[in-house]
Amino acid sequence: MTVPRRGENVQAGREVLRNSIFCQLRDDILKGRLAPGEGLVEVKLAAQYGVSRTPIREALRQLELEGLVRYLPNRGVVVEGITIQDVEDIFVIREHLESLEASWAARRITEEELKKLQEVVELQEFYVAKDDVEQITVLDTEFHRILLEASKSKALRYALGSMLDYVEQARLRSLSVPGRIHYSVKEHLGIFEALKAHDSDLAARRIAQHMANARANLLRFVEGKKEGAAAPCGGSVQ
Repeated sequence: MTVPRRGENVQAGREVLRNSIFCQLRDDILKGRLAPGEGLVEVKLAAQYGVSRTPIREALRQLELEGLVRYLPNRGVVVEGITIQDVEDIFVIREHLESLEASWAARRITEEELKKLQEVVELQEFYVAKDDVEQITVLDTEFHRILLEASKSKALRYALGSMLDYVEQARLRSLSVPGRIHYSVKEHLGIFEALKAHDSDLAARRIAQHMANARANLLRFVEGKKEGAAAPCGGSVQ
């Protein structure tokens, strides 16, 4: 067995620390705890996390590569966040990728996975009756997670996995629109029935329509906000 040298252990420790800070900041941005335009000061973040400025600086650079923060002259690093255009683009991409995912899942899904999906849909129907948007959103994530696993595709898991994180707040806003949760759960039931029948074409069509409906609903929500009170985040979805 090769024993790692001391320098290698130190480097590995730095990577773990930087990644931990990056993941926390990324989550705070995607969940809206850090709003667009908010400044991120290295000194303050270093004190908050109890570390030197180096891992903070490295984490901010990685966030910049993802487009979640940007450097502004005379201001430093500010939160960029996820704009409505970003979310719309992601929904369009998901519509195509999830059609492929559903098509493959219809052919490859196991009885155990079908049982899990059925349980999720039944729980969603239960919470729809209670108008519990938060629980519906949690179950919506679980529905799509099981479907992704059922596709048995590592490539699709990689391509779609992070997208759900990026649109989490947008999905919550979309599902909060009166009446949307009822239609969303009905659409999930239709997708489930196509998967149960192992009808790949029908499953692909139904999930594509599901994505298109979600995107249209989100855009209606955003337009409604523009016509009413001004959105506090400059048009960003938070």
